[in-house]
Amino acid sequence: MKVFIVHAHHEPRSMNGALTAAATEALTRASHEVEVSDLHAMRFDPVSDRRNFTSAKDETYLKQQLEEMHAVASGTYSPDLAAEMRKVEACDLMIWQFPLWWFGPPAILKGWVDRVFAMGWAYGGGKIYETGPFRGKRALLSLTTGGPREAYVKGGFNGDLDGILRPLQRGMLQFCGFDVLAPHVVYGPVRLGDDERAALLAAWASRLSRITDESPIDVGTY
Repeated sequence: MKVFIVHAHHEPRSMNGALTAAATEALTRASHEVEVSDLHAMRFDPVSDRRNFTSAKDETYLKQQLEEMHAVASGTYSPDLAAEMRKVEACDLMIWQFPLWWFGPPAILKGWVDRVFAMGWAYGGGKIYETGPFRGKRALLSLTTGGPREAYVKGGFNGDLDGILRPLQRGMLQFCGFDVLAPHVVYGPVRLGDDERAALLAAWASRLSRITDESPIDVGTY
C-alpha cells in the first residue's frame, strides 16, 4: 500500500513531529511505501493566486476555478503543485497530521488543500462525494488538541469534535471521493509525561500496523 502523509507542524520535536515519525516507521516496517510532504520544511506557500499556473485562460480577470480547470486540461499547473497532485494520485491512503488551531487546521494545511485540490481534478463535472475522483482511496486525520478529551464531547467546553472535524472529513475528503477512517486524536499533549507520550505513540504505531483492516466511518452530513 502507498501512504501519503501531509505533515503540518513547524517543530520537528513536537508531538505532531513524533506522530509522523512513528507513522513512517510503523508503516515502513509493515512493508508499506510512505511519502511525506513536510509543508513547513518545504516552505509551502498557502496563498492561492496566479502562481498556481504557468499559463492563463483569462489574463484580465482571475477566476480561480476557471483557471484551475484550464490548468488541469492543459497540463499547466506549477511544477510544485503538480508534484503534490501526483502524490495524491499515487497513494492508497492519505494521512493529514496537524495540530487543531482555532477549531480547524493550520493555515498552511488549509492552503495546501486550496491550491492542490483543483476543480477539474479533485472534483467537478458532477464528480463529488460517491462519484468523486478519489473514490477507492482512503484518508485519515491525525491531530493534536490543546484541551483535554472531555472538552471535545457534546456538551463539553469546546463542543463535539466530530462536528469540528466535519468540514475536513465531509467537506474536503468525502467531497472528493475519499473513504474516511476514524480520526486519531492526541488530547493535550503539552500536559503529557514521557511515559504517556511513549504509550500514545506506540498505540498509533500499533493501529497503523493493522490499518488495512479498518473500515470507513460515517462522518455525518450538514
